[in-house]
Amino acid sequence: MEEHNDGVDEPGWDVDPEDEISAAVEMVGQHLKLRREAAGLRTAEFADAIGYGEDMVRKIERGARIPRPEYLDMADELLQAGGLVAAMKEKMREARYPKKVRQLAKLEERAVEVCLYSNHNIHGLLQTEEHMRALFASWLPAYTLDEMDSMVAARMGRRSIFERDPAPALSFVQEEVTLRRPVGGTMVWRRQLERLLQVGGLRNVTIQVMPTKCEEHPGTGGLIEVLKFPDGTAMGRSEGAFSGRPVSDPKQLRVLELRYGMIRAHALTPRESLAFIEELLGET
Repeated sequence: MEEHNDGVDEPGWDVDPEDEISAAVEMVGQHLKLRREAAGLRTAEFADAIGYGEDMVRKIERGARIPRPEYLDMADELLQAGGLVAAMKEKMREARYPKKVRQLAKLEERAVEVCLYSNHNIHGLLQTEEHMRALFASWLPAYTLDEMDSMVAARMGRRSIFERDPAPALSFVQEEVTLRRPVGGTMVWRRQLERLLQVGGLRNVTIQVMPTKCEEHPGTGGLIEVLKFPDGTAMGRSEGAFSGRPVSDPKQLRVLELRYGMIRAHALTPRESLAFIEELLGET
């Protein structure tokens, strides 16, 4: 069988022992080891059969490495697990994400309405993978390749919110400057603008541009996000209010909703915004 991994560590799949998710990764590793031993396979035999390095198999079985989806699929087939091993893929996908991102992703999965204002960068949910990598590469202190891959994987995973059924209502307001900054160079910039036009064309998504010429508006304090849930509760956060802490108190949420509503009122309409992005794309 063609070998998929010769045991050399690939970035983005290490386990942080201090993260609570490490216990789940360890349990999966133990489960895989017990099934392998029950099948009468030595580590080397199992590794050869699925095309992975023996060292990688040992790391996964002791919980030091997050198993990739294809690893679990092949292990499931070889060990005749009837889908029980493959079913662990979703949990292991989550394990790759930093704790803070996992918590945010779970909130986004529950939300029926999401309101987001960004003034420094294009919002992460709207970014292409190339754009993400270019941004992360520019931050200081520099991230390791492992850290960068983990953050990109987490952010890409959150984009599943666009594929949910029923679809949540998603509202984005972007400062004009975030669209004009050629992050990653001209071609990456062009593909990012094309991505905005694609997402902006979805029935449940509105993207609005806040013109730089707008003299003042309630968003100058920084990012604002409000998530509303099916039971009528909500959670919000703003860099310019409540010390940047997440809030769920109705009175505090009303402040954020008021600010977001005023920001939308000052911005270009969704139709004008898409036309603006198309014009900007044509200038690149």
